[in-house]
Amino acid sequence: MQKNWDEKGRYVLLDGAMGTVLQDAGLPLGGRPELLNLTQPDLIEGVHRRYIEAGAQVIYTNTFGANRKKLAGCGCGVEEVVAAAVGCARRAAGGSGCRVALDIGPIGELLEPSGSLPFEEAVDLFAQQVRAGAAAGADLVVIETMTDLLEAKAAVLAAKEACDLPVWVSMTFEKGGHTFTGVSIPAMALTLEGLGVQALGINCSLSPRDIYPLAKELAGWTDLPLIVKANAGLPNLEEGRYDVSPSQYAADLAPFLELGVTLLGGCCGTTPEYIRQIAALVEGKTPPRRTAARVSAVCSPSRVVAVDRPRVIGERINPTGKKRFKAALAEGNWDYILAQGISQARAGADILDVNVGMPGIDEPAAMEQAIKRLQAILDLPLQIDTTDPAALERGLRVYCGKPLVNSVNGEKASLDRVLPLCKKYGAAVVGLTLDEAGIPRRAEERLAVAERIVKAALAHGLPREDIYIDCLVLTASAQQDGVMETLRAVSLVKEKLGVKTVLGVSNISFGLPARELVNRTFLVMALQRGLDLPILNPNAAAMMDTVRAYRVLANLDAGAADFIAAYGGEREAAPQAGVPAAENAEEAVAEAIRGGLGERARACTLTLLETHPPLEIVNRFLIPALDRVGEEFERGTLFLPQLIQSAEAAGRAFDAVKGAIAAAGSDQGDGGRIVLATVKGDIHDIGKNIVKVILENYGFSVIDLGRDVPVEEVVRAAREHRVKLVGLSALMTTTLGSMEATIAALKAALPECRVMVGGAVLTPEYAQKIGADYYARDAKQSADIAKKLFSEEERG
Repeated sequence: MQKNWDEKGRYVLLDGAMGTVLQDAGLPLGGRPELLNLTQPDLIEGVHRRYIEAGAQVIYTNTFGANRKKLAGCGCGVEEVVAAAVGCARRAAGGSGCRVALDIGPIGELLEPSGSLPFEEAVDLFAQQVRAGAAAGADLVVIETMTDLLEAKAAVLAAKEACDLPVWVSMTFEKGGHTFTGVSIPAMALTLEGLGVQALGINCSLSPRDIYPLAKELAGWTDLPLIVKANAGLPNLEEGRYDVSPSQYAADLAPFLELGVTLLGGCCGTTPEYIRQIAALVEGKTPPRRTAARVSAVCSPSRVVAVDRPRVIGERINPTGKKRFKAALAEGNWDYILAQGISQARAGADILDVNVGMPGIDEPAAMEQAIKRLQAILDLPLQIDTTDPAALERGLRVYCGKPLVNSVNGEKASLDRVLPLCKKYGAAVVGLTLDEAGIPRRAEERLAVAERIVKAALAHGLPREDIYIDCLVLTASAQQDGVMETLRAVSLVKEKLGVKTVLGVSNISFGLPARELVNRTFLVMALQRGLDLPILNPNAAAMMDTVRAYRVLANLDAGAADFIAAYGGEREAAPQAGVPAAENAEEAVAEAIRGGLGERARACTLTLLETHPPLEIVNRFLIPALDRVGEEFERGTLFLPQLIQSAEAAGRAFDAVKGAIAAAGSDQGDGGRIVLATVKGDIHDIGKNIVKVILENYGFSVIDLGRDVPVEEVVRAAREHRVKLVGLSALMTTTLGSMEATIAALKAALPECRVMVGGAVLTPEYAQKIGADYYARDAKQSADIAKKLFSEEERG
């Protein structure tokens, strides 16, 4: 059980930045603040004490980067550093009543499938920190500054599996309302509340004014206590300070009190004086009561599907009755399976059912792979469909977001096996109205089973909005009298239990001719009875037509907006299941790159090589395809995970081209050589690593020097490899001087070499001031800069 932590009904002051105060105290360039817990404990204790004296009631330990990845090579272990940090905080707290929060930040590497870090390794890294912190006497665990929802989930699971302390989580967002990996505010709320955290919120990156609209949105999605730890505006890179004063910061927090935000502190740029001003702001005030609407919804990291109208669950990722699918599953042909998902998404599915169960395969491993691969290329929520408990847990564990589980039934063994997993991983669940006696014939008997399932789910801690009931479709050809009983059961469940309903619509027509006619008619009848989630084939246009028209006629599609969007222009034919919407190899390779289907992109490229010169394929097909993906990324209709998968699919196509060039015995003619480095003193390289992936898959050769790279090493590599472009990254304001020195050294040694820079603390104006030739706001713009530079070189 979690220790009691009820902060509702009062404001709780959190501390401010640790790094800012340490930098003011002279933390050297590249110094690791976590090591000061051992080398200068009095300094760390003093920072904590200053925050407590300013009014902080919760202080975060100096352990933000104290995981074994970031501490590698420093000569100190995680347990030693964390124990020292908690000790510093506990001594500072003394008899003040201030709570000590074990602070956990991101690992610094992308998790699979966007990166190379396995999920369970991430869990283990976090668990090591948590065990050390709990043993040393921390009062709670705070997971902060997360941008990847899957990494946040790994940290939450680690905390809950390794200790019984309360867990708080805050993520960092861009102004548009998404993290840089594409996580939305509602998706964060649904996922983290489902995982059982005690508080959640937003920290870092933005000022209070910029965070306010995001916090307002968050307040509408959860009843949990809300955290806000904003930055003190933007850093003034010339003066070395931030642009929002303590008094202005507190004034800008005033509207948050009306939202019901109760956990208030500061992030980068804030000091004890900021906390003192917040204390004055909340003194004598009581938070307003806040309740959020409870919504039946599932989500991926970037898309929330609220079940506020009939939503379609696509049924095609299922081997039952599908020889080609079974063969693909047995052969590990994931591109074929993923194409099933792409085609259903294009056809209008809202959720995708995922079933990979068949004899002769390792279903738990296959389910994990299916979940990871589908979420890498699509933003639709998924329904995990399996009767294997091991496969269910493997899928739930790596799922990013809030999934739907299909299914549990009225048998006690099923309820005891499935419901605890749904509770632990924050999933919604479908309950089948059958039990040890089979499927009841009468609607009232099915209602009784449904009541038993709902009661058990509530007892396990699942909220009513996360419970769905499938009243089970019987085949009309065999049990014709059962059709109306199923429909009556749907009506009874909606009326008596107030939960959402699910039906596998296609089951109705087995053994009958004109199956689509039967399916479509039954679908209309079921929708009229209150069906919320029809499971059907979205590639059957008539079925989707029926759902969309019903939404309009039932006044569930305001202003017929969705209907008009689907039918207002010239209608495209729905693609065949599993086949990209392309008529030839040129179109197919673009579709494969857009869908992140690497093997298909390679196969299409090999076909093109039979009739086109290699470099023509690169210039006419591969680069334009990546450009179109980049445009979607810039518009915010596609996010970082999909951008990376598309780039990697393009990489498979480039490999085929390079292989053909090598076989012909000619120079590979790559897109140009580029040196990348995170500058001296900066150990953050996740952004640089993403840039590397994108550049390589645009055909450039990247010499990656890593992180914390000395000035002379950058110059040496640029000279040795005779590069025309160097990319430099910095995330910390304290390392911008190192970036400036590196640029100056490059210009002196290699006047013809161009330098592009990027990083969260940079602005275009400051990049120009320190002598950079280009400022790249993201990975896609880095590729645009490189393409422009090298094309100009060729013309010149």
